[in-house]
Amino acid sequence: MRRLFLIVPALLVGALAWALVTGAEMRVAAWAAGWQREFQTGLAGSLRALRAGEPGAVTVFLGVCFAYGFFHAVGPGHGKILIGGYGIARRVTLLRLAAIALLSSLGQAVTAIVLVLGGLLVAGWTRQQLTATAETLMLPASTVAIGLVGLWLALRGARTLWRLSERRAGAGHDHGHDHDHAGCGHRHAPGLDEVERAGGTRDTLMLMAGVAIRPCSGAILLLVLTAYMDMLPTGIAGTVAMAVGTGALTVAVAVASVFTRESTLLSLGQDGVAVRLLPVIEVLAGIAICLISTEMLARVI
Repeated sequence: MRRLFLIVPALLVGALAWALVTGAEMRVAAWAAGWQREFQTGLAGSLRALRAGEPGAVTVFLGVCFAYGFFHAVGPGHGKILIGGYGIARRVTLLRLAAIALLSSLGQAVTAIVLVLGGLLVAGWTRQQLTATAETLMLPASTVAIGLVGLWLALRGARTLWRLSERRAGAGHDHGHDHDHAGCGHRHAPGLDEVERAGGTRDTLMLMAGVAIRPCSGAILLLVLTAYMDMLPTGIAGTVAMAVGTGALTVAVAVASVFTRESTLLSLGQDGVAVRLLPVIEVLAGIAICLISTEMLARVI
């Protein structure tokens, strides 16, 4: 019965492979970009309504910002890759990963706010200079940071595999010499709880920094427009709403990744197969993050 839980991970992997082979992810990205353009038009209209003091304009404005952030996240993005890859690579509670996903998106909003306030009020930059800084400096830096996180996961999984192989070799050597029986009284290999132990504060900070270092270009545009219209507090509120919209989709990715991992573990049980498979999953997820980050970096430099 437990093997039935493998159906969900298999379907998700199959869907991903189909999207990559058929180019479906590019069509989804084009569809999301079209929606973003529509929302940008709606954003301009809602700003005019706010300035005119129309009833309900604030609610409409925040709703448009939330929707923009959500559909912006549907397209190609580094946050989903990192959060989803980590959720598959390491056993982490759903609540913790969802919190990391949401806080990372809010971190992007903070980065955008700091960049625009510092650029406009201190350095006197134009919108073009702010956008160029985000796209030519912060985006590559974020992509490199995500690739380094993937490399860290791959190396950590490889190190676990090495320890497992050493312990199995040591156990075989000991049993062959002086206690070739089942009740020798000590453990020769780590248990499942040791292999799947998640990282702590260091992992959390790496994940959040990798996502938050690159602000959303739409948030920069909104902040610049509202600054010129003397409505900067409104722009900050809209930027936070965008981040919550982006975080909503990233949280959904976190849920899917945790469910995929837990389904796989439940299907394997607590036996040695799971212990050996977990670090392999971590290595593969880390390599996948590195490869995707490399491809993204090649497109932006």
